[in-house]
Amino acid sequence: MKLHVNLGENSYDIVIEKGLLKKASEEIREVYSGKRIAVISDDSVYGFYGGELLNQLKSTWECSTVILPHGETSKSINVLPGVYAKLLESGLSRSDLIVALGGGVIGDLAGFVAATYLRGVPFIQIPTSLLAQVDSSVGGKVAVDLKEGKNLVGSFYQPKKVLIDPDVLATLPQRYIHDGMGEVIKYGCIKDASLFATLKEAGTFERLAEKMTEVITRCVDIKRGVVEEDQFDTGERMLLNFGHTLAHAIEQKFAYGRESHGEAVAIGMYQITRISEEQGLTKEGTAEEIRKILASYGLPVSCGVNLGELKEAMKRDKKNYKNSLRLILLEEIGKSRIHPSDLSFFKDSQMA
Repeated sequence: MKLHVNLGENSYDIVIEKGLLKKASEEIREVYSGKRIAVISDDSVYGFYGGELLNQLKSTWECSTVILPHGETSKSINVLPGVYAKLLESGLSRSDLIVALGGGVIGDLAGFVAATYLRGVPFIQIPTSLLAQVDSSVGGKVAVDLKEGKNLVGSFYQPKKVLIDPDVLATLPQRYIHDGMGEVIKYGCIKDASLFATLKEAGTFERLAEKMTEVITRCVDIKRGVVEEDQFDTGERMLLNFGHTLAHAIEQKFAYGRESHGEAVAIGMYQITRISEEQGLTKEGTAEEIRKILASYGLPVSCGVNLGELKEAMKRDKKNYKNSLRLILLEEIGKSRIHPSDLSFFKDSQMA
C-alpha cells in the first residue's frame, strides 16, 4: 500500500508493506542518489534490524551510524552536540541522507537533527514501533525535549519517504504494543467511529493482529489527510493532540520514567473526556466507552495525581496560546473539536 502526502514541494510517499525492511534500499534509491547515508538508531532496535539494513545500504552508499541508548532520555537537547559531532566526523554533507531507524524517540530526534544539521539535510523515516508507525513518523513534526517539558524545541521538517513494515512489530515487547495502541485508539476517538468499533470488536491485540496492516494504513491515512489540510498545526491538525495536554504533563511529572507516551495519552484521553462529560460538553457514556477499550488493550486510565500538580506543566503546553488553552474534546466517539479554555477547566482537587 502506498499513500501520497500532498504538500507541494514537500510531498512524499508512505509505503506500508509486510517485509518492506528487506527491500529498504530499493525504496530509498527511488528518492535519493547521493553518496553517503547516516543511520541514526538506538541500541535496542539496531540490534534487531541495523545489521540487515546496513548490509543493504553499503552495496550502494558509504554508510555511518549513530547509535543512542534506547528510551526517552535520548530525545534530549543535551544529546544533540554528540550526534552533530559524529555526523561531521563521518563527512556527512548537505547533499547526503539521514535514515531514522527506530521508534518515536529516534524518529523525532533524527528528524530534528536532519532539520538543523548544516541547515537541513534530507531524511527518511523507518519506524519500528507501533506508535511511530501510526503517528509520529508521519507529518514532519520533529523535536527534542527540555528538562522543562516535552517537544519544546522542534520544527516542521518533512521526510523524503516513510517506510512502514508491520512485520517488525513481532519483536516489540508487549508494553510497547500497548503503548502504540494508545495512539491507534486515539484515531478512532477523534475521526473514525468505525475504526473504534473494529478495535472494540477485536478486544485484544492478539485478535487484532491479522488486521494490523489495515489498521496501520487507516491511522496513517487519517493523519495524512489532516496534515495536508493543516501542515503547521494551526487548526485541524490540533485534533491529533487529543489526550496529549494531560499526557505530556504526566510524562514530565514522572521525568519520562513511569508512564510511556501511549500510556500517558490513554490516561489523558479518558480523564479529559470524563471531565468534559461532567461539564456537559461530551455525549454521556463516552468516557466509559473509552475506559473499556483502553482496559481491553492493557492501557491505564489514571495516574493517581491531583490535576493541580500537573498545571505547571500544562502552562508550558504548546497548545497554550495567549493564555487560552486549546483543548481537544470529543462530542462523541469519532467526532472531535477544538475547545478554547484555560486551566480552570481542570479542578485542582480532581484526580487524574
